[in-house]
Amino acid sequence: MAGTEYRDDRPAFAGTGGRIPAAFQDLPTPCYILDERALRRNGEILGKLAQETGCRILLAQKAFSNYDLYPVLQPYLAGTEASGLYEARLGAEEMPDREVHAFCAAYRAEDMEELLKYADHIVFNSPSQLAAFGPMTKAAGKSVGLRINPEHSTQEEHAIYDPCAPGSRMGTTRAQWDEAIGKNPELLDLLDGLHFHTLCEQGADDLETTLKAVEEQFGPYLHEVKWLNMGGGHHITREDYDVNLLISEIKRIRETYNLEVYIEPGEAIALNAGYLATEVLDIVENGMDILVLDASATCHMPDVLEMPYRPPLRNGFEAKEKAHTYRLSSNTCLTGDIIGDYSFEKPIEIGDRLYFEDMAIYSFVKNNTFNGIGLPSLYLMDEQGNCSLVKAFGYQDFKGRLS
Repeated sequence: MAGTEYRDDRPAFAGTGGRIPAAFQDLPTPCYILDERALRRNGEILGKLAQETGCRILLAQKAFSNYDLYPVLQPYLAGTEASGLYEARLGAEEMPDREVHAFCAAYRAEDMEELLKYADHIVFNSPSQLAAFGPMTKAAGKSVGLRINPEHSTQEEHAIYDPCAPGSRMGTTRAQWDEAIGKNPELLDLLDGLHFHTLCEQGADDLETTLKAVEEQFGPYLHEVKWLNMGGGHHITREDYDVNLLISEIKRIRETYNLEVYIEPGEAIALNAGYLATEVLDIVENGMDILVLDASATCHMPDVLEMPYRPPLRNGFEAKEKAHTYRLSSNTCLTGDIIGDYSFEKPIEIGDRLYFEDMAIYSFVKNNTFNGIGLPSLYLMDEQGNCSLVKAFGYQDFKGRLS
């Protein structure tokens, strides 16, 4: 309903007025801290959206796959989205009685039989993959989809995540599809749904223009299929997201084409629901003061270097905004392992702790042990602000991957 209240503007740190919880001070660094209260709040927002629109929301496990927290999220979700065999199995095992959807740019023939044990919906990236594996997927009683490329770029900041860029391998264009069914009309009989994923940390306005492109390119087929998956990249739980526009677009698509609508947010589910605690090991001066931390961009938050991405920092500000500016770096041997330049109201000293925010997404799912750097421990902060250890890692986690 228009005007529905989806936001909860209470401080990110429950009951502390935004201050760092005392429980954080006793945790070993580096460590990740998951915020159960924030996860539940995000789940409630998405659950209201599903209730209002009738859409079905999937957890994109590529962004967040800490399955100990799946019971917190499961009441608000229709299921999970997997990018490969292992994620599909994880979703089936850890979120039972929910749907498992899978998409991969290309499936391995030797994986398909096992994948069919776990996934309910399997989306293929190309007509050739659809032709190769669609019949066996259909015969197994699964729902078959095709990823489409509407050829409508909305990316301005993160070209690395633009599936509609020239030369993209992601999705099938209308011209490619027309050529494929011209040669093999039986492909149409395999198809249950269409899938597109073109957004990255974007608002409903970009989805609106993308849907127009989808309808212009593939409108006739929308009347023939049973479902449309609008992919991820929807920053629904962000404070300034236009939820009412999203509601309007989902309802319009459902009513116009009489089909089921799926969305698969990864970031929105765990947005602002995690922290990375780190300690200052040393301060080096070389034209500016450089903090050497026990947390690493390349090991513990790779998106900082890949996107690139500047993680929010509790009590940190833009460079030179406050009196004391530092470059934040790591203790790895990679010269470019730089997190960014931040300023502070007070001088930073060796032994001080810093807390990066929004660390529940694309962090531990992508972390690594480059340089023999240990993986951070993982803690959970419950709704009362108490922290408990979920898992600690050691030397064997490093060595066991190497031989």
